[in-house]
Amino acid sequence: MQPDDVIDFWFVEHGLEDWYANDPEFDARCAARLGDVHEKAIRSELWTWRETARGRLAEIILLDQLSRQFNRESARAFASDTMALALAQEIVSRGLDAELSVDERLFAYTPYQHSESAVIQEESVRLFKALGHDDYLTYALGHHDIIARFGRFPLRNAALGRPSTPEELAYMKEREGKAY
Repeated sequence: MQPDDVIDFWFVEHGLEDWYANDPEFDARCAARLGDVHEKAIRSELWTWRETARGRLAEIILLDQLSRQFNRESARAFASDTMALALAQEIVSRGLDAELSVDERLFAYTPYQHSESAVIQEESVRLFKALGHDDYLTYALGHHDIIARFGRFPLRNAALGRPSTPEELAYMKEREGKAY
């Protein structure tokens, strides 16, 4: 499998209606097509992909998005976030994000959104403002606000075995069925 296989699966064969649907059938399609290469990404075996912006993006999608597809409501869903963020930071620091389309940059920047660091959330907002896509910026601001309020994403607490505060419990009840 090559980076373009991952990119085509994610952006050509599928799109917005699949990415955020929380659909077990889509998760199964992802696992069938990309499960083996996802495991290679987790083991850092795809380093040769990092020679191009699209190769790095493919690895980020595997580590950030596919980890969530394959491991819903499990700590493993977030286990490769740090690696995905490091790759995303490299894309940005080297200016490789300029080679990507707006939708591709969304996924290159998403590891910033998924970080529970207030510093990284500030950078996320900066990147999404520069992207110039209001819908994507709205989600970045939403993630930022959650970290500013709680210092973490409360919706991850159960999966990560973290106790929730009363304020977090109230927030989660209010957010049932909504993203992030």
